[in-house]
Amino acid sequence: MSAQARKSRAIVLLSGGMDSCVCAALADRDYQPAALHISYGQRTEDRERESFLAICRRLDIQEKLVVRNEALRAIGGSALTDESIAVPAHAIGADIPVTYVPFRNAHFLSVAVSWAEVLGADKIFIGAVEQDSSGYPDCRPAYYEAFNQVIKAGTKEGTIEVVTPLIGLRKAEIVSLGLELGAPFDLTWSCYSRQDQACGVCDSCVLRLRAFAAAGASDPIPYATAGQGIRS
Repeated sequence: MSAQARKSRAIVLLSGGMDSCVCAALADRDYQPAALHISYGQRTEDRERESFLAICRRLDIQEKLVVRNEALRAIGGSALTDESIAVPAHAIGADIPVTYVPFRNAHFLSVAVSWAEVLGADKIFIGAVEQDSSGYPDCRPAYYEAFNQVIKAGTKEGTIEVVTPLIGLRKAEIVSLGLELGAPFDLTWSCYSRQDQACGVCDSCVLRLRAFAAAGASDPIPYATAGQGIRS
């Protein structure tokens, strides 16, 4: 039996962004991963799906599932899913920004738990980050502790666990970890608003550029406004 065949199975939620890519590299190191990607009508869904597929190829993740969630775009209320709400530039602050998609991660985790039950996976990796983040409420440790209690009560065996290996790390630490793991950052996409070149000024681009700069590394993806995001 091969070493890969002896590994336990895990689901990794892989958006195609920087954090989920590092999570995928971690899962690939320690488990036999199956990758889950959920499109939900976000502005950059085509580009994110392209990154998902490319990362899976690079990491040789054979088992993949792409799901489309129609509810989140229909509900709206976020700049990512509603074209009438502009994606703000440099909006990181004390308030939850308009790029928050209401209760999005619950939708993602529900699909992941269902698939984990079918595959016999006992871990679900998600790249949630509380430090150096936009302050989304569904990226806090208490949220995942509560969700694990729901899984325990609502699944056949009650043994599936959501794990958040990046949640307490600074973004620069995530970059450093990814470089150590050989995570394919060149294939990732984090921008909230553009699909040709990253804008460099939305929350996600700003946090990413600052992280690479703080880690002393170069971000390998193209930016329309290079260097804008590292300004304080």
